[in-house]
Amino acid sequence: MNKATIYELLVGVQQGRSTIEQALDTLRRLPAEEIKDACLDHHRSLRTGTPEVIYGESKTSEQISAIAGSFLEQGTLFLATRINARKAAAVRKKIPELHYHEQASMLSCNPLQQKDTPTRGTIGILCAGTSDIPVAEEARITAECLGNPVVSHYDAGVAGLHRLFEKRDLLHTASVLIVVAGMEGALPSVVGGLCSCPVIAVPTSVGYGTSFDGVTALLGMLNSCAPGLAVVNIDNGFGAACHASAINRKNNAQSLQDSDITV
Repeated sequence: MNKATIYELLVGVQQGRSTIEQALDTLRRLPAEEIKDACLDHHRSLRTGTPEVIYGESKTSEQISAIAGSFLEQGTLFLATRINARKAAAVRKKIPELHYHEQASMLSCNPLQQKDTPTRGTIGILCAGTSDIPVAEEARITAECLGNPVVSHYDAGVAGLHRLFEKRDLLHTASVLIVVAGMEGALPSVVGGLCSCPVIAVPTSVGYGTSFDGVTALLGMLNSCAPGLAVVNIDNGFGAACHASAINRKNNAQSLQDSDITV
């Protein structure tokens, strides 16, 4: 559950559209719900602004289905990362309303609405090469499901820097930028020297021998001469999107006051 759904629930009780017993039944799974193999943190969105997201790579389709079913019963965002096509098909056979994002290897349902999650502006996502797109897509899907407007531009690496300059409007209008790059990881440093908004760098495991599965890009970004560059772990588009969403989200008081909730 999130602030908007809790707010609507309480207003419903106040206005007589819902009984106290009905509200208690809705809230009974807060703060956590224990199911087989998992303890689900339904309270996390209220504490942090970001709901619990499922890391699916090492989970079975049965475990993911059970977790998804609980989130969908709550009517809240369900998001699972690192889901291959075979596992996604097995889960969607049981829960067909889930949407599979093949490039991002993610499952989602009930994305947060922008009207319920007031933001400061747009999250921009850039990636250096076509091979980096899966990580960039993980960031895009995550940011959008968290209620952010997102603009993405792919294949704009330093080997053809003119491609980046064609998107200079994005560099100057985004409230935060996520920059994804493998190989030597140079693109975030370039972007960091061209814009005033926060920049989050994501190294990918793309590259030849001495890229060391992304370690070279990671170290290059950590040693960037562009001041203030934030760096997440290798291939961690999800983590970058969560950080960008926290930057882009208005503070709690503003969010509740400005949210477009019909009562």
